[in-house]
Amino acid sequence: MATDTVAVSGVDELENHLDQLVTDPTLPLDPKLFDHVELQITDANVLPLIPRLLPKITDILKRYQRDPAVLCSLATKLLGPLSFTQVMSLASEEAIIQALRSPSPSANLLAMTILAKAAQSPSDAAMLAAMKDIITSFLAQWLSAPQVEVGEKGARVLGDLLDIDSEVRPPQGLAVSGVEIAVRKPRGQGFMWRRVFHDRDIYGLILSLCSSGPHQAAAGGLSSQQLSLAQGRLLRILPRLSALNFGLLTKTDFPELHQRYGDVEASGGLLYFAALHMIDKADLLIHLSLVDFFETFLSIQQITPFSTYKMDTLRKLYQEATRQDETLRNAILSLPERTVPEEADELRRFIHDISTG
Repeated sequence: MATDTVAVSGVDELENHLDQLVTDPTLPLDPKLFDHVELQITDANVLPLIPRLLPKITDILKRYQRDPAVLCSLATKLLGPLSFTQVMSLASEEAIIQALRSPSPSANLLAMTILAKAAQSPSDAAMLAAMKDIITSFLAQWLSAPQVEVGEKGARVLGDLLDIDSEVRPPQGLAVSGVEIAVRKPRGQGFMWRRVFHDRDIYGLILSLCSSGPHQAAAGGLSSQQLSLAQGRLLRILPRLSALNFGLLTKTDFPELHQRYGDVEASGGLLYFAALHMIDKADLLIHLSLVDFFETFLSIQQITPFSTYKMDTLRKLYQEATRQDETLRNAILSLPERTVPEEADELRRFIHDISTG
């Protein structure tokens, strides 16, 4: 054993166990052996362990048919210090897609942890954006996975990727009630935005997964519960994205997809689809998600840079969304009373402007 890994006991035993699993992935795991090693791993001793253990774990995961949580936990620990490009030199695109499509949430989370590394630099985000099959599998699992933790992780990863890659950025960081929405960073290259919003297949996938209709009754369609989860996840990420590129969210290259999945002729973008045409307002739970969306969305838009286009769009959204929705109208108008005192007056003026304009 190398001298710099002496402090980690049990590595030889674990490596032998992994060799056995590589040969026969049907063998049962020894969780105690994995835990014993993982608990000892630190930033100071992890690097020599990566080439010894990670390739074998990756190989096993491709063929392992049981719950891979123990394997994924150790893999996540070993991946910690590696960059996105370093990970991609060890794991194939096919392996990541397999993990994203796995029914195991631990495999989904491991794959999303890898994708999150691409949010560390615009060049890494651009590299990931070129991997269309990975992006497709990632978005599908983020929206359709029944596990809450997978949905939350997916939203953070997608938001961070679009943040680092944004060509449009507020001159200062943005925060609402002390919660950071967008930070001041160098401008990105926009490749991830173009992949999500200008790729017909991927944009159509998002609309399809978040809309009701005959396509959900076909094989592979979402149940009503899963559809509500997908719609809620889209509603929760849009306020953050609207702070990064409001214009892109309010326009689309694919009005025919909106006609198919939203039953509307208008050419408004994903924001219009989600805010006005996506949900069944008779579903009280998803309607609460819509109310939460508008409250967060307007609180954020109140502090983003002014533009006539933005204000005109907000007035249109408000008028259309509240036309036959008294609950939503009352929630928006009373929002200043439920925000922090130092932001209440400006928010009150802002809401008055869009609701009476």
